[in-house]
Amino acid sequence: MNRARNRILFRIIVTVLILLAGLTGAFLFFQIQKKLAERKKPDVLFSEYMDSVKGADYKAMYEMLTDQSRINISEEDFTARNKNIYEGLEVSDIKTEITNVEYNDKKAVLSYEMEYKTAAGTISFKNKAEYERDRKKGYQLIWSDSLIFPELLRGDKVRISVDKAIRGTIYDRNGNVLAGKGTASSIGLVPGKMSEDPSGDMETLSGLLGIPADSIKKKLAAKWVKEDSFVPLKTLKKVDEFNLVSSQPREDNVKNKELQDKLLAIPGVLISDTPVRFYPLMESGAHLVGYVQNVTAEDIKEHPDEDYLTDSVIGRSGMEALYEKDLKGINGRTVSIVDGNGTEKKILAAKSRMDGKDITLTIDSELQASIYNTFSEDKSTTVAMNPVTGEILALVSTPSFDDNDFILGMSNDTWNALNTDERKPMFNRFRQKFAPGSSLKPITAVIGLNTGAIDPNEDYISSGLKWRKDESWGNYYVTTLHDSSPLNLENALIYSNNIYFAKAALKIGAKDFMAGLDKLGFKEDLPFEITVAKSQYSNGDTIDSEVQLADSGYGQGQILMNPVHLASLYTMFTNKGNVIKPYLLYKKEPASEIWLKDATTPEIAETVASDLVKVVSSEHGTGHAINRSDIQLAGKTGTAEIKASKSDTTGTELGWFSVFTTDQAVEKPILLVSMVEDVKNRGGSGYVVRKDKVVLDAYFTKKQ
Repeated sequence: MNRARNRILFRIIVTVLILLAGLTGAFLFFQIQKKLAERKKPDVLFSEYMDSVKGADYKAMYEMLTDQSRINISEEDFTARNKNIYEGLEVSDIKTEITNVEYNDKKAVLSYEMEYKTAAGTISFKNKAEYERDRKKGYQLIWSDSLIFPELLRGDKVRISVDKAIRGTIYDRNGNVLAGKGTASSIGLVPGKMSEDPSGDMETLSGLLGIPADSIKKKLAAKWVKEDSFVPLKTLKKVDEFNLVSSQPREDNVKNKELQDKLLAIPGVLISDTPVRFYPLMESGAHLVGYVQNVTAEDIKEHPDEDYLTDSVIGRSGMEALYEKDLKGINGRTVSIVDGNGTEKKILAAKSRMDGKDITLTIDSELQASIYNTFSEDKSTTVAMNPVTGEILALVSTPSFDDNDFILGMSNDTWNALNTDERKPMFNRFRQKFAPGSSLKPITAVIGLNTGAIDPNEDYISSGLKWRKDESWGNYYVTTLHDSSPLNLENALIYSNNIYFAKAALKIGAKDFMAGLDKLGFKEDLPFEITVAKSQYSNGDTIDSEVQLADSGYGQGQILMNPVHLASLYTMFTNKGNVIKPYLLYKKEPASEIWLKDATTPEIAETVASDLVKVVSSEHGTGHAINRSDIQLAGKTGTAEIKASKSDTTGTELGWFSVFTTDQAVEKPILLVSMVEDVKNRGGSGYVVRKDKVVLDAYFTKKQ
């Protein structure tokens, strides 16, 4: 009985255990299925993979691959392959769209469309990605090179070809090149033609070229160099053969010829032509035209999206820098797949090059060169302008430098000589501001006549060659070189009487005088393509004393003016009181643009202009040396004292002369403003008048 009961109990226990085991197995089975179902699907994994592509996270990409894929390609090779292609193409703005996912027992095939921007344009394609299902790890990506591009095989490469844009040319108004294509001499060695023991030749070559002998040997030892290779060492100016046979060959050209003859005497030296940026005006146009140089790593970093290559050039100064974006152009690029033999399989993207734009300036290069040659020994600046249209005909700063030297690679000796020269040849004077001296007197006259403070016929009564208002000025006197009677506006301009304009400034008053100068663009940016210094009437905000105001009336005190600004103000005398805006970009049909409308009335402009004509035409006029019988000129001289204090007698002087044609219908209207430093004991402003006479004689003689 007990035995039967035990059997029944045993069977019950076994049955229960079987049921529990079944339930546990079923539970575990469903849990496994649940976990498998919860694992990421291929579409999610692919999106994560593409996020890693966008973030250049190559390690994360590699970890998504199947075990077999990671056996087939190392992480280092995988990273290099993807990095070189994606970053080499400058891939950005990646967009993907999954179009389908097909599943079978162990794999999934994901179809997608992809598009992104590259340096050569937009690339788009359809592609597929295969995923393998692992029971423990879920879906993993099967790697192949075709994931990058459908046609890309393991032995293929992605090639990027660059078609470099040609830099635009800068022309003058007559079509003469100011900056463009030129030819230089590339000095190099052909190893197979060198002497058997070249050590002595290396030292000679080093001395002639200013290159260390070790540097020359290093270049010859480069892997690419063969016996018949041309190994470039340095670029020199091409010898101007026509200049050599002229009556007055340039000294630098003669020396260059001698140097190249010495170089050719060394066994193995070869001189070949090489294209370079060339500046025909050389020293006469350097400050205006500027120059280009090879880009640096810093340049590329500062202009990340402007398509500069490691061997690109960039404008460093002048017009080359100002119009860099227009001149540089856009490089063309082609992205293609090539096989192991270098044969092109498919072009993926192509962008045609866009050459830089040509720029034409209002500059007359002959006038530019004429001014430079006339003032080359001086520290000076000259602005030449068409007073009717506002076209800038010349902008010259002397002394100067040859901008071609920056293209060819300036030697340390040349660079040091430029920077230690006390005359400051690298200093661009037409962008600066200087004390205008008596050149400001016509402007003071305009302000006085505008406010009614000056009556042009009033006789200020001569006080001799020195004057002070009263004893409150202490020992300070305003002095002048020439006196006249009556001392009215006309004679004050003809004789350039400082005392008259000191008294006139006091009559105008500091408030109205400053307001008048403000109206004429002082303390403001000049509306001009080149950034120039703002003109000022005080080192602070105001004219603080009677003495400063009196001195300001004749262009001393703390008055400082930019010469382009001064030239612009003088246009009011030929444009019925309107100040014309200066400009540099050439227009086939030049039309004046008013900068300061009604700076004065037509009547006042005519009054002052008539007096300025007499400054030139009168035998007593300070500008009489430039007087002509065929063309009416008007002008004003100016001498500004530069001294440490009012009692300083050792200071230097700036000489100014502003001269212009008065008739708008004249065949070649021109306005010149010239400033020369250190004219003391050289005739003052008269020195500048004589120089400008040389310039204008040549300019008017030349046919239109």
